[in-house]
This record gives sequence, structure tokens and C-alpha cells, in this order.
Amino acid sequence: MMKAKNRRILFSLAMLIWSGVMLYFYASGRISKYLAEEFRTIALLGGLGLAVVGLFNLLTCGQPAESCHDHGCGDCEGDHEKGDIHPLLAFVLMVVPLGLCVAWTKDDFTGQALSRKGLYDAPSRISSTPFLESLSGPITPETMQKGHQMNPDGYYQFSLMELFFSAGDRELQSALEGMKIETEGRWALEKVRNENGNRARLYRLFMTCCIADSRAVPIVLEFEGAPPDLTEEDWVKVDGTIHFPVENGASQPVLQVDHAESAEPPYEETFMRN
Repeated sequence: MMKAKNRRILFSLAMLIWSGVMLYFYASGRISKYLAEEFRTIALLGGLGLAVVGLFNLLTCGQPAESCHDHGCGDCEGDHEKGDIHPLLAFVLMVVPLGLCVAWTKDDFTGQALSRKGLYDAPSRISSTPFLESLSGPITPETMQKGHQMNPDGYYQFSLMELFFSAGDRELQSALEGMKIETEGRWALEKVRNENGNRARLYRLFMTCCIADSRAVPIVLEFEGAPPDLTEEDWVKVDGTIHFPVENGASQPVLQVDHAESAEPPYEETFMRN
């Protein structure tokens, strides 16, 4: 039977390990892959709180625990710190899975997971977006061009999120139709409606609060011939002309690509709620 002091040491160490992982994710920046910006401070405070409690319990582990004999409750049947599971096994179950997850995770989704997250869904099924709601007045090509910078080659710089949600707004589609556009995102091969073998997809992840509710935000890329040989999930910058053909009864933003090249990942790889 393990002594009470040793049990307290084990559980204190478990709390400190969990605290260390939370603080490591925050300090290293890896937390940006899992939490939206406004929730990261909560994780930081939680990690610090665990550290304080864990250190306190570790420093006081040698002190005798108060029992019901001390306050005369009259209903005591032994050591209140005992449990149904051996403390060492409990420690292993709390720490080992956590360590394996930290060591093995790629901080990213697999292709199969991205499919479940909407990579190949029709974007017109999404009916609302902060971008569309923020626009006021008539939407014309001139107003869209005025609100976006032009690169040296004459392409207007748009975020992938704007292009994705434009499929749900006829007025916005009319303003963007035929416009020369530059955008960037992650590269993925097209797996639906690609009979000619000349399509790919560009996507980013939209996150409301955490990675569990994130979803893929994609557009279709169309090339004159076969798509270039780019690595899946690598960041790519593309220039081209945007169109909105109706496919299977839904408008689909399709960028007819003039040029595509590898790009450096942005500092923040996820779209935030704001």
C-alpha cells in the first residue's frame, strides 16, 4: 500500500506536468493551432493555476492530512485519500497519454479529417460571414477594388475567406466576376468534379474558438493543363481570374489560375472569428 505522502507527490507531479504542457504550448506558439486568440489567455492562466496548486501540494506533502477524527464528524472509515485505482496507475494514465500526444501530434489535420471538415463541401451552403455583414451600400467592382491592394502584376489581393463566402451572395459575385485576383492558402488535390484533371483546391482553416469547431475554407483552382506538382498542405500563392460557375445547382468560386508558386506560411495560419 502506497503511503499518503507518496500519493500526494505523484499527484502533485501530475499537476505540474499538465501545467508545464499548457505553458509550453502557450510560450512556443503552438497554441495558435488549437485555440482562437481570445481564448489563449485562459489557457495561460489555467497553466499558471495548475503550477501554483501543484507546487503548494508538493511542498506540503509531508504534512498530515486532516481527518474526520480531527473535527468530530463521527463517520470515518479509514484513509480518505485512498481510491479505487492504484496511485501509480492513475499517474501513468494522466501523464503518459499526454506525453504521447505532445510528441506525436503534427498540429495539423490529415487529408481524411479535412474532408470531414468541409474541404470538398459546396461553399454556398454557408449563409453568413462577418465579412459580408460588414459591407454596407451597393457592392460594385469599383468598391471592391478600392478596398483591396493591387500587386505589381495587376492582381487584387483577396483573402481566401472573402472568395469562399462570396458564393453565398449574388451581388458580391457580380462585383467579383472576371476580376484578376491574388490569394494564398494550403494546396490540396481536387477529388470531386475533376474529369479533365486540371483542378486543385486552395484552403485555410476557419476557427471560432478551438480546433474542434474549425472547418476548411476552400476554393477551386482551375488550370489550362495539369496542375503544377506542389506538395499537399504546403502554402501556395496564386494569381488568376475569378468566376462563379453553377455546378450541381450551386455557385462555386473557381479561380482560373495564371500563376502558382510556393509561399511562406503566414504568422497566423487560422482565421479568427473577428
